[in-house]
Amino acid sequence: MRNLGLGITAVLASALRNPESSQYQDFKSTLKFVSALLDFTLMAQYRSHTPDTLSKMESYLQTFYRTKETFLDFRTSKATRAQANRQDWELRELMADQRANEVSLRTVANCSRLVDQERVERSHRHADLILCKNHFNFIKMDYLTHFASYVRRFGSISLYSTEIGELAHKNQIKDGYRRLNKNKAAPQIISHYGHQHVLGIRLQTIEALSKVEGVIVV
Repeated sequence: MRNLGLGITAVLASALRNPESSQYQDFKSTLKFVSALLDFTLMAQYRSHTPDTLSKMESYLQTFYRTKETFLDFRTSKATRAQANRQDWELRELMADQRANEVSLRTVANCSRLVDQERVERSHRHADLILCKNHFNFIKMDYLTHFASYVRRFGSISLYSTEIGELAHKNQIKDGYRRLNKNKAAPQIISHYGHQHVLGIRLQTIEALSKVEGVIVV
């Protein structure tokens, strides 16, 4: 993710460089949103902080929250999408019944025009429901608001990074699990990692001894 952060702003700026008049404000907000998030993330990785860096972090976070609504359309949950589809289906059935009961609208031109109007109305209702149900009220969005206060109380956030634990979990557990037959996995994983660890120590020992004059490595 850090490597992605090094180039995503430039890529996004290039991709959004020619907005239409109706897209200009959304493109501008998108660039502000991504830039603020990246700046906040990069400053959160500092090993030490000052009141100025914390103030800048909070400023970036305010910009992040102020421009996040641009991405609200992409926060649709499965339940909301199912509800919107169900609403659209019910509206389509209701409008079809009403159209069938209108004797005065039996001409082809009138029917075609009415179908187009119904499609537009269904689309607007679908968009209204999505906008009403979508939100950013989830725990990871709230976490960001506590960064500055945690740094003031406990020190640099990088000191509490979970990267080492996550990397160990991958090397010591996941890789071993994939290589086993999944039968009584826990003792097999421990044994597999133990063998790898012992072999690794042996190889390092041999390499170190081979650099010492007068020592014959068997």
